[in-house]
Amino acid sequence: MKTSVPTQLAITDGGGPLPTGDVALSVRPAALRYTSGMTKNNIDLNPVTRSERIDAMDILRGIAIIGILLMNIEWFHRSFSGIGHFDESLTGLDHAVGWLIRCFVEGKFYKLFALLFGMGFAVMLIRAKEAGRPFFAWFRRRMLVLFLIGMLHMIFIWGGDILHDYAFAGLLLMGWIYLLRTKYFSRFDNPRSTLRIALIWLSAPFVLSALAATGFALGFDHAKLEKQWQDDQAIAQMVAARMASRSEPAEPQDSTEPGAELTEEQSIEKRVREIAERKGKRNAEEKIELAALTQDSFWRATEFRLRYAGFMLLLTPVLAVFVLLPVFLLGFWFVSSGIVRNHREYDHLFRPMAWIGMSFGLALTIAALLVIQHPAAKQSFVLRGTGETLFFLGQYAMAAGYLGLIITLLGSLRWSKVLGSFAPMGRMALTNYIVHSVILTTISYGYAGGLFGEISRASQMLLVVAIIIFQFFYSRWWLGRYQFGPLEWAWRCLTYEKLQPMKAPRHQRGHS
Repeated sequence: MKTSVPTQLAITDGGGPLPTGDVALSVRPAALRYTSGMTKNNIDLNPVTRSERIDAMDILRGIAIIGILLMNIEWFHRSFSGIGHFDESLTGLDHAVGWLIRCFVEGKFYKLFALLFGMGFAVMLIRAKEAGRPFFAWFRRRMLVLFLIGMLHMIFIWGGDILHDYAFAGLLLMGWIYLLRTKYFSRFDNPRSTLRIALIWLSAPFVLSALAATGFALGFDHAKLEKQWQDDQAIAQMVAARMASRSEPAEPQDSTEPGAELTEEQSIEKRVREIAERKGKRNAEEKIELAALTQDSFWRATEFRLRYAGFMLLLTPVLAVFVLLPVFLLGFWFVSSGIVRNHREYDHLFRPMAWIGMSFGLALTIAALLVIQHPAAKQSFVLRGTGETLFFLGQYAMAAGYLGLIITLLGSLRWSKVLGSFAPMGRMALTNYIVHSVILTTISYGYAGGLFGEISRASQMLLVVAIIIFQFFYSRWWLGRYQFGPLEWAWRCLTYEKLQPMKAPRHQRGHS
């Protein structure tokens, strides 16, 4: 006989990179109303016993923080200029590890974090509504503090920060909820509309890509496509020769008159020059980065990170609007509709999500990687664009698959106990995330351990295992004595603008 856990689900404040509610919420099976319709009849704020609680969001955060580490560790030993590109120097076991990480991890878990952010936002909005507490000013401070933490992290510790992007997108999400309270947008103030908007928003880039690809296919018959492939090969050879003949990019030289139509030879020469200039600039930037991170000067590394932060901030609005915000809305829907709270009643949703998401996403991802990593993709923008689009779509599918798989497993008492052991890591996700950067920069950067680029891809996995084991037990130990992780506590204090109690109540000490 299969034993299942209670259908009642508690969602607690983990205080990690993605904010959730402040106390446990025990929600009856009835779906919640939205911002204008949340009543005390919908939510029971009575505490649940520890044996009844499944901190699903904390569990998801704890597992996702492992995925984030598996992906990020590579970029403590590689230049940021290579982000999005597979390390072609890898061979043997290192290549196998790198390929598996890219297949099963890359791009999947930060989307899962984004989904959790939207869930946490919904929980906090529900609590504020029930307590009659002003929400927007409080949440704005919370996001501004998170943005500050992210910027300090990016400038003084590690340039690959994601917290500032979540904070910016969180403010946009707050703006959307604010619009729902206006007369014109009030008709969208319901879970069905949020789901529809989120799915349309998420699908827009893929629809546009499909239209562009279809237009290209209709305009290029076999002869044209073969001609372009031959031109691409010739251009690649000319670029390689030009890059080998000089160490620095030359100044642009364009002898054509402005507005004059280029001949085929001139057009090819222009493309060769532009590609060579881009590659030369990227190589020069990589040398500057490696010099800054491998020399024994913390301030030189910080100076580089400060310049890099300026570049990253330019990308933040794009990432927030086109990637994070629609996923936030989807997470908001999962909670506001009551689905996550009463997940046992929605096994018909999460189980197919697990099977379809994982199988379809894995097929897309493998196909994408086979295309992207083929040498021909370096010369053909058609192959490269196709592979990148498939890989991006596979990330969403596999993120949905991971969510469905974990929630489905939580329906089993045995698996809920196993997965529940990761909840303390999730409750301290912010602290654990920053600690990853502190440990790894200390090992790799020139002003500390100086092992940048010296630890093989396979050996990096041993570091991941060691860090996860340490944080697994340390998180349990810490939360057995204190209510919040150290950075979670600081975040809370700055948000509420007053010191918060740190020690756990006496009856909770020794338990996490």
